[in-house]
Amino acid sequence: MMNRCVKILPLVAIFFTLSANADVQLKDNSEILGKWNLHDEAVSLTSPKKAVTQEWEFKADGTLISSASDVAGRISALKIALKYSIENGEIRKQSSPGREKYESCKVVEKEGSNMILKCTYFFFLTKK
Repeated sequence: MMNRCVKILPLVAIFFTLSANADVQLKDNSEILGKWNLHDEAVSLTSPKKAVTQEWEFKADGTLISSASDVAGRISALKIALKYSIENGEIRKQSSPGREKYESCKVVEKEGSNMILKCTYFFFLTKK
């Protein structure tokens, strides 16, 4: 009996780990509309975070306004308008302005005013 429990335990742990990290499926853009502070990015959820200072504003018309301050001081602020949509519960956003290349961003976690997106990197956002 004890042997059987020891064999099943790792499978149970894996199941709960996977279910705890299930992606959030967005129904439409109403769940993300507004201004968000993008404050950290990371290669993975467990890797060290790199601090960033950006604002993302999801507009109802399918426009994502990305605003950033230039830390090198060449210009005071940079604003970029990108297209986005919600498809299959994910955010599909333009990779760069003027190009029709898109990337999918999964909402890994959305709780209260905090959201974690998995695009090329993990982005940690807080709603303003």
